[in-house]
Formats: sequence, C-alpha cells, structure tokens
Amino acid sequence: MSENSIQFSHTQDIRELERIAARVRLELIRMFAFGKAHHFGGSLSCVDVASALYFYKMNYSAALSTAPDRDRFIMGKGHSVPTQYVILSMLGLIPTEELKTIKQLGSRLQGHPDMLKTPGIEAPTGSLGQGLSFANGIAIASRMDGQSFNVYVVLGDGEIQEGQIWEAAMTSAHYRLGNICVIVDRNRFQSQGEVESLKGIESLEQKWTAFGWHATSIDGHNMEQICAVLDEFDGTGNQPLAIIARTVKGKGVSFLENTYKFHNFALDETQFVEAERELLDRLEALRTT
Repeated sequence: MSENSIQFSHTQDIRELERIAARVRLELIRMFAFGKAHHFGGSLSCVDVASALYFYKMNYSAALSTAPDRDRFIMGKGHSVPTQYVILSMLGLIPTEELKTIKQLGSRLQGHPDMLKTPGIEAPTGSLGQGLSFANGIAIASRMDGQSFNVYVVLGDGEIQEGQIWEAAMTSAHYRLGNICVIVDRNRFQSQGEVESLKGIESLEQKWTAFGWHATSIDGHNMEQICAVLDEFDGTGNQPLAIIARTVKGKGVSFLENTYKFHNFALDETQFVEAERELLDRLEALRTT
C-alpha cells in the first residue's frame, strides 16, 4: 500500500473532497515536474470529476480492485490517465514513489493507459473514441454474467468529434445499458485550438438526448454539483446517463488555464515552481477553512 493512501468514507463532506482534488492536482504537477512534455491541460481539468467518482461515488477501493462487482472507471481520453495514476496511488494501488517513473522506458505508468501492466486500469484507451465502445462491452458482459456494477467513462470534448463515440452512444441506448454513465470533460480546448473552432460539437445535451440518453449539464469544478448529479445515478434504469461537465483546461494553475498551448507541453523549472506554489497555496487555504 502507498504510504500516502487514503482510507476514504463515502460519508465525508464536500470540503474534504475539495481537499482531495487539490492534493491530486498538486501531486500531478509534482509527478510531471519539468523538462518533459506531459498532458497538463486535460489531466488537470478532469480532477474534480475523477476525485468525486473514486472517493465518493464508486464501489471501489484497493481491496475491491479485482472484485467482479467493482464499479469500473474508463478514461476515454487516455492521455489524461496521469490523473488516474495519482488517484490510484492515493488509494494504495500504485506506490507513491513509482509516480516519478511516468513515461520512462519500462515503467508501468506510460502516457496512455495499459490495462495489462498497470493496477486499476480497466481499458487501453490510447486511441481516442474507443472508451465508450469498451464500456458497452463491459456493461453487456455484466448483464450476461448476472453481475451488478456501474461503468463510468470520462470523455474529452475533442474526443467526441470521433464518429465511433456516436456509434457507441447508439449502442448504449439500444441495449438499454442503464449502468453506464458518461462524463464529458467540456474544457473547450483540444490539442490544436478551441474545440468549437476546429469542429463544433454543440449542442451537447440535445445530441446525447437525441441518441437516447438522459443528459444534463453541471459545473465540473463544483464538487457539490458533481456529487448531487452522481447521487441521482444508481445504474438500475434502462437509460444511460451523460453528464456534460463544464470545466477549465489546466484548472488550478493560472498560466495553464484556458489555453491549448499546454495540452502536451514541457514546463521549464521556473514554471514548475510557480505551478507548485499556486497549488500548495490552494491546498493550504482549503485545509484552514
């Protein structure tokens, strides 16, 4: 078990979840460090959603990580898997000291998820657009096997320009896979610029609804809103749920926010120190309130 692992109760309050998310962002930056390109923007934008799923909603822990009835988390936008690495470390599945090996030759922690090597990874989503199809397969298999668990999929807003996403969305609705919940990380930027400028995807709620899903929108950094919408999902209905989470690319570090330029980028040492300071200040502010 990681020395920093968290034994978290689902009865913890919203502020504690905010503290956990702040810690995830800090450990992300420390894991990335400086002098090597990493996916800063999209990893930081989905932290609050991922933290709420793992530490509040999902039936998941280190002890349950291989249990047949565990909930599944799939990072559709596989380049944001570093967020998942940090959380899995906090849960005790990955040693804390291993985080610094990210993207090194031979490391279990590569830039995209490897379900065969890395504990806690449920799907190999290096190619964008495949995560929801994979989730459909898991959900259908659970029905065939008489198992009861939920499958949560985080998709990028640039990722859903892929046609396979919408084929998969039709499949989820057709087979009434009510145990699937998609969260779209709507941070408005992809690798080369603004999503709406490169290939517009709005209106997202209407699109998911038209494909047979129940769809809703939230502030993806408001932990109270995130938990409230997750509370409404129990996976027992006949309709999958799509949550459009409005987020900020690079959330938590002022100079990384609202730009595509740090989608996959290397910080210099000065930038790293500034980013770490901002995140330490945020964590300290949450600890004292």
